[in-house]
Amino acid sequence: MNFGIVNTKEEKYFQKLGDRIKKLRQERGLDQKSFAFDCEIGRTQLYMIENGKTNPRLLTLKKIAKGLDMSVSELLKVA
Repeated sequence: MNFGIVNTKEEKYFQKLGDRIKKLRQERGLDQKSFAFDCEIGRTQLYMIENGKTNPRLLTLKKIAKGLDMSVSELLKVA
């Protein structure tokens, strides 16, 4: 079930964003549980974001970007 995702174009974007977040997290050698804890978000929430199943709020994206030591604009650069 996709919460807050309206159409296929948006769904594809959130899937790519999730893939990017997951890749960046893994490149830093961070497991999902500890990364979510460090970012002060729920592990289930991070799982949903990484799997493109939710539309993350701006505050959540700011926390993830900070955890990855980058700006939100850098984080959102999805091909």
